[in-house]
Amino acid sequence: MTAPHVISLGTMLVEIMRVNLDEPLDRPGTFAGPFPSGDTPVFVNAVARLGHSAGFMGAVGQDGFGDCILRRFAEQGVDAKHVRILPDRTTGIAFVSYAGDGSRSFIFHWREAAAGQIGPDYVDVDYCRQAHWLHLTGGNLIITPASYQACLRAMSLMPPEAKVSFDPNIRAEWLNIEEILRQWQPILDRADYVLPSAGEAALVTGAADDDAGCRRLAAAGKTVVLKQGAAGCTVYAGEDVYKLDGFTVDEIDPTGAGDTFCAGFTVAMLEGMDLPAAGVFANAVGALAVTKKGPMEGAPTRSEVMALIASQGRALT
Repeated sequence: MTAPHVISLGTMLVEIMRVNLDEPLDRPGTFAGPFPSGDTPVFVNAVARLGHSAGFMGAVGQDGFGDCILRRFAEQGVDAKHVRILPDRTTGIAFVSYAGDGSRSFIFHWREAAAGQIGPDYVDVDYCRQAHWLHLTGGNLIITPASYQACLRAMSLMPPEAKVSFDPNIRAEWLNIEEILRQWQPILDRADYVLPSAGEAALVTGAADDDAGCRRLAAAGKTVVLKQGAAGCTVYAGEDVYKLDGFTVDEIDPTGAGDTFCAGFTVAMLEGMDLPAAGVFANAVGALAVTKKGPMEGAPTRSEVMALIASQGRALT
């Protein structure tokens, strides 16, 4: 069997979330879950849901939470033959609460869990050399030194014609900016596509604001997609800039929407869409992702994406 067209690696988690707004994590309250999660698992799940072959390299524990993630991969057709099941580790967990102002709080169990054990030996040579697209995120670069080396190894094994996308996915408490820039420069150098969220383009480039940061990355030959949530996205390529409006939906849960958006943009590029059409398509994919509780639950099918685009008077032209 050849490798899937799109591959990724990193932390495999379940998410357990507060049911109601303003239920903090420091006192008893109600929870829902587990839901399969992790930024790169959310990404490959959405790629597969949109009809493209996708695969993953990572680890889960030999427990019910691991079964939860692997069952979802099997349902969506994500290739999990390079996911290890570790009997001496539990599956990673993220606990999340939601505030009325739209902010979220997280407690992660991953460095000592199965999710934190990934290293260069998890990266399969043939899997990378046969793939067409590798997706990396900043979170998986800083879990452990071994996970960073795993990401670098996967990237180094990709053929020159293969595409690499990078979502910085920065959490300010993880690293200082100097460490971010030092560790991430090799990935930024190789990446064909950079997909930052608000504040991240400025942070990784040292520019005054995101627009300047995106233009700096585009001048270096990257296609840059600035994710702007409900407002949509802005795509930078060379000197061209495309502002694509978002879609109106009823938001239930924003977690995982950015990763699902990245999957939509990846699929659009694989299918040869031009950049404005790719932005519209990815905006619709990301919008639908927020309409259900759980990071993977809102990942749409192709028909759902096209129906949303048509219902709001948009087109892929």
